[in-house]
Amino acid sequence: MDWTTLLRLPSTILLALAVIALLFTLAQLLALRARLASRQRLAAALRTLLLLAGFALTLLLAGMGWSLRGYRLLAEETPVVDIDARILSPQRWALTLHWPDGSARQVEVAGDAWRVEAVVLKWKLPALLAGLPPLYRLDRLSGRYDDAQQEAQAPRTVIGFNQAGIYDLPRWMPGVDTVFGSGAFLPLVDEGHYSVSLMRTGALVARPDEATERRLAQPFGG
Repeated sequence: MDWTTLLRLPSTILLALAVIALLFTLAQLLALRARLASRQRLAAALRTLLLLAGFALTLLLAGMGWSLRGYRLLAEETPVVDIDARILSPQRWALTLHWPDGSARQVEVAGDAWRVEAVVLKWKLPALLAGLPPLYRLDRLSGRYDDAQQEAQAPRTVIGFNQAGIYDLPRWMPGVDTVFGSGAFLPLVDEGHYSVSLMRTGALVARPDEATERRLAQPFGG
């Protein structure tokens, strides 16, 4: 990850601001000690107020940065994950997940289709006008049966991504308009390849490649 990408991460920016606020707080603490030593009570009271304000700001920025760990910035359409499918047995599949950073993960799901879900955070109007994009984090991947009755009775598989920070959802943050879930699913075929991306609107989009699309168009998925 280059510095440009790193600086675009919301948690990195907030934690960097928290460090600056902490340095300001420490400077006020040293100034307060000097004013107390010289018995400048009025100046000491002012430094105390600045110290408390700096400490509160440090906690706020650090808490916001920590809570946004795992969230990503949304461009017009941001690649989320690529999925390769291989059949193991009827309604049993091995999936290989390829992340944009080059890492990969292998999982198994049961069903006729896969479904991926994300949590999306959108800002209120002032932040949107300032150009602040929505944020997202992946939540889970699951198998899905075509038949609703089988979905209710057959074994289900759910894989969590555990990308959230210490707080579940930062609804308390200033400027947050709404936090909602977005999901997409596609049928599974052997040797299928799929791409998942997230639009700026917060909609999760899943697309098969050309070969997979041809197989999906054939009876019973080719």
